[in-house]
Amino acid sequence: MADLFGSSRGIGGPDLGQFFGSKMRWIVLLVIVGIVVSSSAYTVEAECEGVVLRFGRFLAIVEPGLHFKLPLGIDEAIILPTRRQLKLEFGFATPGYSNRFQPGKQQMEEKSMVTGDLNAALVEWVVQYRIENPREYLFDVRNPDMSLRDLSEAAMREVVGDRTVDELLTVGRQEIEVAGLARIQELAKRYQLGLKVDSVQLKDVNPPRQVEGSFNEVNKAQQDRANAINVAVGDYNKAVPRARGQAEQTLSAAEGYRFKRVNEAEGDVASFKQLFTQFLQAPEATRTRMYLEMLGEVLPKAGQKVIVDEGLQRLLPVLPLQALPGLSGQQSSQNAAAKNQEGR
Repeated sequence: MADLFGSSRGIGGPDLGQFFGSKMRWIVLLVIVGIVVSSSAYTVEAECEGVVLRFGRFLAIVEPGLHFKLPLGIDEAIILPTRRQLKLEFGFATPGYSNRFQPGKQQMEEKSMVTGDLNAALVEWVVQYRIENPREYLFDVRNPDMSLRDLSEAAMREVVGDRTVDELLTVGRQEIEVAGLARIQELAKRYQLGLKVDSVQLKDVNPPRQVEGSFNEVNKAQQDRANAINVAVGDYNKAVPRARGQAEQTLSAAEGYRFKRVNEAEGDVASFKQLFTQFLQAPEATRTRMYLEMLGEVLPKAGQKVIVDEGLQRLLPVLPLQALPGLSGQQSSQNAAAKNQEGR
């Protein structure tokens, strides 16, 4: 190489050794500068926070944006999605999940549970959580996401084990979710996972496939029983108020009739007392007045009548008795007989 470079110098050309040496120095310098710059600048996304470590020890928590740190491994920035809603699925897995801690155990083993009345059930549920304390999340517990998964499964088995299968399938779902959430939050706080559990949601709850047919028949029978009870209660609510209303109406009518009869009787008694007082003062005048009042009430109802004395029977042919509208057929026959006897 020395001879080659020396021959080049002999013919008056440039010093190639010096040229290539200086060029390599600039290339190495530029590479070093690029490494330093690339390891110094980092970006924190909008839904994340950065935890800065210096020689592996906690230094600071930085907000989203462009930041700089000491290069060459002196400072290290760990980006955590502290403002993103994360979730763990138990008993199933949604395709295309974004949470790297989503996969768990065998799904069938995970969702197989025993209820408080010793019935088997397949329970699928979801736990939604967030990273609340990045420092606790990184330094206090090893693998906090898997720890949350384990304690969530333990808490749900405890809560489901205190309920019957009917509560799990029907009316007790919301209560189980509330109890499971409270239990998981308590355990996460006790173990200082740095995580905040926001909600627990029960998804599909089914009996094992071996007894699914019988279980569905039992549920159908219970639903039919509940429907029959509801129909009976509805009929009861219709019939009983109607009967009570009719009874109250009858009692009200009877009460009104009682008051009416009592008032009429009291009025009759008061009238009789007044009449009796007048009778004691003038018996004959009162008796005559009562007789005339009674005739005034009775005679208008009797219709038109003709009264003839026995001694005036000879006048019967003279009177136009047959033309009278109130004369009955028997009276007409009697008048005809009287005319015949007179002709004889």
